[in-house]
Amino acid sequence: MLTHLVRWYTAAETLKMTTAANGQLLVLSGPRNPYPGKLGVVEEGALADLLLVDGNHVENIALVADPEKNFLVIMKDGKIYKNALSA
Repeated sequence: MLTHLVRWYTAAETLKMTTAANGQLLVLSGPRNPYPGKLGVVEEGALADLLLVDGNHVENIALVADPEKNFLVIMKDGKIYKNALSA
């Protein structure tokens, strides 16, 4: 889906909308927010999912279309689920 949004937005705008901006929207949902804590930022104590992409996804958003190949590290809630760098 992300790769289709670049028809109307730049890759950087698309990534910002689908990551940090979505975190901010969840915060605005108040008590319905399923993630109590700080969202949309990368800092100690915040709830963040992190991806390390093999390549520049801002220049080539198509890299996110094949996560098995292009995501080198996947971290969710501080736990590493994939680490192709240590292999």
